[in-house]
Amino acid sequence: MGDSLSHLNKANEVHIVDVVDRPQTRREAIAEGIIHMQAATLAVVLEGRAPKGDVLAVARVAAIQAAKRTSELIPLCHSLPLSGMEVKIESLTQSPGLRIETHCRTINRTGVEMEALTGVSVGLLTLFDMLKALDPAMTIDSIQLIHKDGGRNGAWNRNDSQA
Repeated sequence: MGDSLSHLNKANEVHIVDVVDRPQTRREAIAEGIIHMQAATLAVVLEGRAPKGDVLAVARVAAIQAAKRTSELIPLCHSLPLSGMEVKIESLTQSPGLRIETHCRTINRTGVEMEALTGVSVGLLTLFDMLKALDPAMTIDSIQLIHKDGGRNGAWNRNDSQA
């Protein structure tokens, strides 16, 4: 797995990993997560009848804002400028529920996996917040990294792993 990426220095003190000597390369990451809800709640969302407004638009903006502020939320995460980000939300009729997928890109010395995962997490939490009055039994799960590329280790895909 390459060199140690420990967040502990030689004195076992927590520190941020120094990436200054790594080359800047194109980095990207895709993450996803699901919120399960009652079929009636999903219908309200898809028909645009949610009491708090366009929950899908608000969740997209929340995901983008969260990804941009990841280093403020995850203590030892590097601050990264995103060069691009897409947020997709699709309905799952059999579950029923909604699936959020984020795709983050940058050119930097470290990856954007945490930004993609944070975007998904906050997008899902925003959906929960905006719909909890209708369906407090909703559940959030399956938040996971789907793909990453860039840097020393190159590409990784969930479908290719033993996960």
